Amino acid sequence: MLDTMEKKDTVAAISTAQAPGGIGVVRISGPRARQVGDRVFRSAKGKTIRETPGYTALYGGVYDGEEKLDEAIALVFAAPASFTGEDVVELSCHGGVFVMRRVLEAVLKAGAAPAGPGEFTKRAFLNGKIGLTEAEAVMQVISAQGMQSARAARAGKEGALEKRIAGVRERLIDAAAHLAAWADYPDDDVPQVNEVELKDGLLETCEQLEQLLKQFDAGRAIREGVDTVIVGRPNVGKSTLMNLLAGCERSIVTQYAGTTRDVVEDTVVLGDILLRLADTAGIRSTEDPVESIGVDIAKNRLQSAQLVLAVFDSSSPLSQDDRELMERLRGVPTVAVVNKTDLEPQIDLEELHRSFSQVVSISARNGEGLAELSQACAQVLETTSLNPSEGMLFTERQRDDARQALNCAKEALMAMESGMTLDAVTVSVEGAVSALLELTGERATEAVVDSVFAQFCVGK
Repeated sequence: MLDTMEKKDTVAAISTAQAPGGIGVVRISGPRARQVGDRVFRSAKGKTIRETPGYTALYGGVYDGEEKLDEAIALVFAAPASFTGEDVVELSCHGGVFVMRRVLEAVLKAGAAPAGPGEFTKRAFLNGKIGLTEAEAVMQVISAQGMQSARAARAGKEGALEKRIAGVRERLIDAAAHLAAWADYPDDDVPQVNEVELKDGLLETCEQLEQLLKQFDAGRAIREGVDTVIVGRPNVGKSTLMNLLAGCERSIVTQYAGTTRDVVEDTVVLGDILLRLADTAGIRSTEDPVESIGVDIAKNRLQSAQLVLAVFDSSSPLSQDDRELMERLRGVPTVAVVNKTDLEPQIDLEELHRSFSQVVSISARNGEGLAELSQACAQVLETTSLNPSEGMLFTERQRDDARQALNCAKEALMAMESGMTLDAVTVSVEGAVSALLELTGERATEAVVDSVFAQFCVGK
């Protein structure tokens, strides 16, 4: 835990969205939160905030000098039983943007300093109310856009990742302590290091960290969404699929080939996965210079796509353009979407199954097959096996620390297998412990903590 970082005395910020709403909240936190609150808030019954016990609400008004800004309710939370671990006063007013800004101005004039990004959550961390991984999960809760992402964020906020890491870390700490004691006190009654048990423990540690890291990309898919490109030759129904997924007319649909020339983009939720969709020009050989530019753009988008929906026309045999696209998509996470199943089928499905792990038949025009498409995307992105309640890595920082711990554990194993002394093994084991302690925030540097909370919104 960091105890050397300088803290501002008492800070305040608008803690609700910067948009019109029924209610807006200005939060004040710090040792002088009650005094600042009393300078701007007047209770209808004459009670002061300083005299009010924690977890109590007062009705009254907020004032800037003698000017009444709005009616308000003051909620008082006494340290240490508050989110930040400090005295906290929350002023709930009508949620107009102008009103909230005036209330915040009055609070700042009364002696509070402006809160920085994530400062309330940072204070909760510094005061031991939450761990660093739990703090990082707060922003995941705010940004969650689907059931799976919300469940994962909630589990993180409740400490699921920290508990998962703690199990790995404690095993390593026990091993490091035994190694150090055996090396430093050879004449004392310290049990001999059992190298078989030590190796088995390191192997289990590596397996657990590898599993955690393997889940990172799948977890990011449900949290942040997936860059998804819809491709196929002209007139296979790409734009119709785009409109079906978007729930509105995002792309122009005609019977004429080459209608889509530029990339049309939208963000949709398919099942529990957020897709950042891009409908591209039909991929084919063309002499039209404008369409050719669109085709080149479509091909370039394939190189950076995290998921491709490759659309094929069920009512016609596979063409040369289709087969060239299939070849181009080798090794790319792809779902083959066989469209127009409402027409007489002529496509060779077996050839598609030989090229793609997931092949789904739909009718984009009639809206049939969406459930199967959702399941196929989840299979390709490997989100079906995720259990958010187990705890997942959320950020690149967490992934880097977990990767460093894994590398150190592997180095310890290599040292044992190559016949190096146990002193060398100890150094690597201690390196793994250090990386995991930084991951959970128990040995995080001031720079790491500042970097984490700089990514938060002001007011949280």
